[in-house]
Amino acid sequence: MRFSPRFPLSLITLSLLSSATLAQETYEIERIETTSSRIQGKINASGYAVTSISEETLSLLSFQHIQESLNYIAGAGVQRGNGQEYLPALRSPVLTGAGACGGILAAEDGIPLRAAGFCNINELFEAHGEVAERIDVIKGPASALYGSNAIHGVINVITPDTTREKGVLGVDYGSYGFHRMKLQQGSDFGSAGVGIAASVTRDTGYRDDEGVDQEKVSLRHRIEGDNTVITSGMTYTHLDQETAGYIEGFESYKDTEIARSNPNPEAFRKARSLRLWSKFDSFFEGGHALSVTPYVRNQDMRFLMHFLPGKPLEENAQKGVGVLSQFNYVVNDSVSLDVGVDAEYTEGELIQSQQGATEGSAFLVETIPAGKHYDYDVNATLFAPFFALNWQDDAWAVTLGGRFETMQYDYTNNMNVGRVREDGTECGFGGCRYSRPADSENDYDNFSPKLSVRYQLSPQTQLFGGMARGYRAPQATELYRLQRAQSVTELESVIADNIELGITGALLSGSYTLSLYSLKKDNVIYRDSDFFNVSNGETWHRGVELSFDQKLSDTLRVDFAGTYARHTYEHSQFSGDQDIKGNDIDTAPKLLLNTRLSYDISQEIQAQLEWQHVARYYTDAENLNEYDGHDLVHARVSWGITQSITLYARINNLFDTDYAERADYTSFSGPRYFPGRPRNFMLSASFMYK
Repeated sequence: MRFSPRFPLSLITLSLLSSATLAQETYEIERIETTSSRIQGKINASGYAVTSISEETLSLLSFQHIQESLNYIAGAGVQRGNGQEYLPALRSPVLTGAGACGGILAAEDGIPLRAAGFCNINELFEAHGEVAERIDVIKGPASALYGSNAIHGVINVITPDTTREKGVLGVDYGSYGFHRMKLQQGSDFGSAGVGIAASVTRDTGYRDDEGVDQEKVSLRHRIEGDNTVITSGMTYTHLDQETAGYIEGFESYKDTEIARSNPNPEAFRKARSLRLWSKFDSFFEGGHALSVTPYVRNQDMRFLMHFLPGKPLEENAQKGVGVLSQFNYVVNDSVSLDVGVDAEYTEGELIQSQQGATEGSAFLVETIPAGKHYDYDVNATLFAPFFALNWQDDAWAVTLGGRFETMQYDYTNNMNVGRVREDGTECGFGGCRYSRPADSENDYDNFSPKLSVRYQLSPQTQLFGGMARGYRAPQATELYRLQRAQSVTELESVIADNIELGITGALLSGSYTLSLYSLKKDNVIYRDSDFFNVSNGETWHRGVELSFDQKLSDTLRVDFAGTYARHTYEHSQFSGDQDIKGNDIDTAPKLLLNTRLSYDISQEIQAQLEWQHVARYYTDAENLNEYDGHDLVHARVSWGITQSITLYARINNLFDTDYAERADYTSFSGPRYFPGRPRNFMLSASFMYK
């Protein structure tokens, strides 16, 4: 499959041609789109909260990696790898290993970044977060708008509407060769508009032989007529990354020379993505509204799996089309009904190959041969109708909904079948590590009911709660990328049942949200002691989250996001000679805190201190090895020189703390880490113009 920018151009053409039939009068609606509804101006008064990171907050932060912004979300504990890589966590442990990918749905402007069965654990690097208007987060499987992969929640990057004549030019310059240019430019013609947002990032990195070159561009077109709005968008991203791998040795991140080293200078990741969409919003008498969003995706990636014996090269690609829809029917002032159908068709392919002989023991050399390990195509079809019945009066708001989703895979193996070499000869020691199943088809059907309730206890206070089921169909790589003696999988969809209770409201000179949740997962996919992909795991995730902001004086403000949670194995599985049932899941710190103190030095100058706390956590399922956690302090200041020009200065890791962005343990390597950067700075300038 070749990456072809011409593949999806028909959608933009469709949008432009359709706009010619619209009248020139603009239908006046409130320009609000939330992650809880696809319809402009419709805010779903449901029993779950959408937490947003605002444009102002993102501008002050100007993150080098999106993980820095997600620290502001209670319940999120994303760990940065090297370059643009990361491992996600949202009301979950940090998701790693078999079965981890797809636990959190990542989206841009409400459209999932990847097809449901073709996730990538690092997929948020394909969203244009560098210029985001905001980032929305839904926690847990709360909304009927989102199906497979939204078990632990949704992270939705909202790109700016550049068609409103907002011109912005920005530049960032930081330590270790980091620099970035950002541009937003648009033209507003009243009932129509066009715009562009672009960013170019260069980062030579803290460690040896690492670096990131990344370019992103987002185009936007808008046209409005009588009761109709058509918005079209495109995002193209390109990543060329030289990757630094783990460093090994107990607390090796505390040794500067080791921390800066790169044991894998040969590692790289090269990726491109293109998404194109047109959103058709129509509004009718009686308050009814319809939103339909067709879209296309085209992606490819090559990366060296330096963390595996033999260091094979993976080449994967996918292209597909889909549509999202929602119709809001207003029955009366108290009752409305949301219905819709989401559909998607994706063609994916994957090749894993190894150039030279494997280094290591005789067993590794014999069982991991050079040549192709996998070569397959997968066509996937998704169809998902959903509904939500909404009732609301002065004090109560109740939503009862559900989503049915069917996923069908059609898999074609382009190599020989079984655990043999590419040329068909057998490996010693019982056979080759990598096993290729024969051509097959797999179907998965899931239904997820949702109930959410909100009660207005007083003018300042609301109670909310809900029960919801989420699901995650097995990913293509779990079904068809097998090992050892496994020749076929019989995986079930992961099922998650969530209960949540909370209270939110205004207090003194600020606001707060306190929530408690319990999420139990069944059919969890993992790789057992025979290296089989199986789906008989059970885990339990429960915790309490608190977010608040409070104005302490005319010049002081504090923002806080904290969570205390437990994530445990609930199934019997022997790792070594120990049953891990009841153990904490590895990489699951119980306590995560983020506190920001902002001080308005003057009307033009604002300073901010941020404290981030990560508690200790186990790095293995046996709970025998652990990382001590860390505390980081960051300082920032902004100076609005004029209404158009703002300067920023930031010092990250103010006290030069030795810490690990990620700590891990394997029986082969022992403790290993991605070291955090020492104290570093960034200077930025932003110029707004029309």
